[in-house]
Amino acid sequence: MKELTVECNNSCGGPQLTPEEERVLIRDIAITSENNSKEGDSFYLITQRWWQHWIDYVNQEQTNVTNDGSSMLENCDAVSSSRRPASIDNADLIHDANSEESNVGFEIHDTLLEGRDYILLPQEVWNQLYSWYGGGPALARKVISSGLSQTEYAVEVYPLRLRLFVMPKGDQSTIRISKKETIGELHKRACELFDLNLEQVWIWDYYGQHKHALMNDMDRTLDDANLQMDQDILVEVHNNANGTALSRFIRSAQGNGSTVKEASSFLLEPSKSSLSIAGGLSASKGASRGGSTELSQSLNLTSQGRELDNTYGISTVTTRGSSGGLIGLQNLGNTCFMNSAIQCLVHTSEFAKYFREDYHQEINWQNPLGMVGELALAFGELLRRLWAPGRTAIAPRQFKMKLARFAPQFSGYNQHDSQELLAFLLDGLHEDLNRVKHKPYKKSKDADGRPDEEVADEYWANHIARNDSIIVDVCQGQYKSTLVCPECHKISVTFDPFMYLSLPLQSTTTRSMTVMIFTCDGSALPFSCTVTVPKQGRCRDLINALSSACSLKNNEDLKLAEVRNHLFQRFLEDPLISLSMIKDDDHLVAYKIPKSLKKTLLIRLIHRRQEQEMGATQAAQHWKPFGTPLVSLISRDEVITRGDIQTVANTMLSPLLRSESLRQADTSEPCLSLAASEKCRDSSSGEASSNSMSDSVNKDGNAVTLFKLPLQLVEESNACVDLSVGEDKAIKLSSTSTSVLVYVDWSRELLEKYDTHYLENLPEVFKYGPVNKKARTEPLSLYTCLEAFLREEPLVPEDMWYCPKCKERRQASKKLDLWRLPEVLVIHLKRFSFSRSMKHKLETFVNFPIHDFDLTKYIANKNNTQRQLYELYALTNHYGGMGSGHYTAHIKLLDENRWYNFDDTHISPINEEDVKSAAAYVLFYRRVKTSDAVSNGGKSGSGHNNGPSQK
Repeated sequence: MKELTVECNNSCGGPQLTPEEERVLIRDIAITSENNSKEGDSFYLITQRWWQHWIDYVNQEQTNVTNDGSSMLENCDAVSSSRRPASIDNADLIHDANSEESNVGFEIHDTLLEGRDYILLPQEVWNQLYSWYGGGPALARKVISSGLSQTEYAVEVYPLRLRLFVMPKGDQSTIRISKKETIGELHKRACELFDLNLEQVWIWDYYGQHKHALMNDMDRTLDDANLQMDQDILVEVHNNANGTALSRFIRSAQGNGSTVKEASSFLLEPSKSSLSIAGGLSASKGASRGGSTELSQSLNLTSQGRELDNTYGISTVTTRGSSGGLIGLQNLGNTCFMNSAIQCLVHTSEFAKYFREDYHQEINWQNPLGMVGELALAFGELLRRLWAPGRTAIAPRQFKMKLARFAPQFSGYNQHDSQELLAFLLDGLHEDLNRVKHKPYKKSKDADGRPDEEVADEYWANHIARNDSIIVDVCQGQYKSTLVCPECHKISVTFDPFMYLSLPLQSTTTRSMTVMIFTCDGSALPFSCTVTVPKQGRCRDLINALSSACSLKNNEDLKLAEVRNHLFQRFLEDPLISLSMIKDDDHLVAYKIPKSLKKTLLIRLIHRRQEQEMGATQAAQHWKPFGTPLVSLISRDEVITRGDIQTVANTMLSPLLRSESLRQADTSEPCLSLAASEKCRDSSSGEASSNSMSDSVNKDGNAVTLFKLPLQLVEESNACVDLSVGEDKAIKLSSTSTSVLVYVDWSRELLEKYDTHYLENLPEVFKYGPVNKKARTEPLSLYTCLEAFLREEPLVPEDMWYCPKCKERRQASKKLDLWRLPEVLVIHLKRFSFSRSMKHKLETFVNFPIHDFDLTKYIANKNNTQRQLYELYALTNHYGGMGSGHYTAHIKLLDENRWYNFDDTHISPINEEDVKSAAAYVLFYRRVKTSDAVSNGGKSGSGHNNGPSQK
């Protein structure tokens, strides 16, 4: 359940519509707008949090709501959903709500996801909502054409962000511009931004801080120019003579039958040996500085046939031997993830042979799932160059531009996941090289008691009928998947293809979870409690473990809640909620409350304090939530007064009172006695609970006088009631109300009287820290990881299985068995653990076999009598943490029978015993023929135990 900060005033212009009227009007506007969407239309981002609140508000009278943006509907509290939302607040989508850079507008966070963080609304829908609720800021985005045919439409949520560098002035700035804008528009924007004359400006593609091409085809789009997110653009300012010379050069190129576009493709960065002068041009020493002579000398012209990728950063690697395949790849800026993956694929012998022969006849030019052959051509060309004679490192710039075009997630200069790139490349190359030009429809029949061998062959034949490529020939295998319904015990067996195996590194079946414990009766200070629960357990397992750990009494219950941003996200009241739905970086709180046999009201106490915000003209103070919210129960058998709420709040906060504050309270004018009300005690079942609550507050039997708290109760009308006055006045409650929301506004003086650090230090469910030495030194066998992958486990809730016998979705158990193994087995070690806000790395050392990786006993196909032996020939490594990691590759050259380390441009031989490390990430194994295994003499890796573990 989400709590939303509610303003204490209500204001609206004109007559207010009912929730149903708002819902119908927005629905009609949305249908009309989306049916008429076209390129150039505007859509607006709105925070998912506010949108969900509005969805709940307008659907409060309906019992069953279905909406694309309402996936969190079940988590919303019935009371909060009935309140009309406050003004639209998109502050959580942007970096800084108080500043707007003139060049880029409001900058939204780079990791937002549609449906999770924001919803896209047509302009007409936004305008209507804004007229009702106000707020903002408005975050408009344009509809652009996309896809290979440019006939599909998409909203450009993240326009290009370009860094402009002005030479020779040295100024720089960042702008946002659509990738569908033209180079001419980029010229215009740059001139306006830096107050320049259009005739004096040359704009260069400045990728990697190097000049690449003069951007003077004014009608070409930035997308066609292959500009990437966060790319550098050089704005060169020249005098009129230089500008005239450039114009003459372009006219001359056109007169010779070349287009401006072709002419500009010859413009390269000045050579390293020339003398750099102002403006970024270069000339040989002693050359003339005048007019067109300077221009012709400053531009480095090359022939059309020259490769452009080797122009910069040339480095040479010298190694012993004369074998091919020892050419490095230049790092274009955090592209080590790409370089390591490419080297492993390039040194897969089947691919090296295939792409060095004539593979063009197998390119599937019409496959809608492919890249029109462009990815296959780019990879094939790069592979040929890497296997060419010589040792000069290659800059894979053209390949990266193709990659960014078809997979925008890999654009820019950020570090990416090497395995994710491998998965995309293998799938993309398969579709580009799929020999099946027209995929037939194939439906696999149920097993119906047929032998597994027959069913597996049928599944594989159906797969091959639609998917047939060199990638399938080399890398694809098949596993048997067995699902068992927990209700009717129906068994469903399928045989599915796989391209690689992702093996977990955690060998345990349990997880540690830390929860903060609060008492509502004021009997103890808050404390954190860490328990061990089944990894695939349920919420009831966590509550049982916490109940034992915190010595829960028979007359007490635990109320479990998830807290986010100092508000209640949801109450975990369903005991069957899977613990896999709780992430490691979530924050959980458990509240000790009395068991209730009577009608009670839940009080949700939210803490707020004043924080200063800089407005347009002056600083302003606003109440912002902080700390951990609290809950308690109060009986509804009698009228509840404002004083009763004060009593409950004081009781919950009493353990946090500083001792000097108690002494001051005893000598000051009495404000409130905790003995003034029996409401909280009346909500419990039996005298034992009330006695313990009274004793916890007052050990010597005397009532303790405490401070009257500045409480604000939010009524169902969204109006705020001051509970610090009118102690005997009754609060207004509807007969259906189950909870009330109360804010406690902490002044600076009040904060000094309480020790609030107990409220502010809320631990994560599991905190990742530095890996201890024990964890680093205890190896984990690769066989153990494989067995954990194949082990039977219940499906997570989002993958629930539809049982055809029960005709309902069930959380079935699933078991995997290997059935058909590929020639090349790719194994991904899942070192990175994902949570909601971050990614963690596991530094576990995995002892993987280099020779004789024996998978025979894991094959479920008993008709296969041959030993399934594999040998390692390549792997990628990831060193360091998440923010500053580095990828390398270890590769064995088969003709030399020797291992090499590929670290971008640096290649060096290594010993076989140095191949294994805790950095190993993706392993490449090739099948060993029986004759090879015999001739190898069963060679194993340097004394390590490479045999499979025995069950």
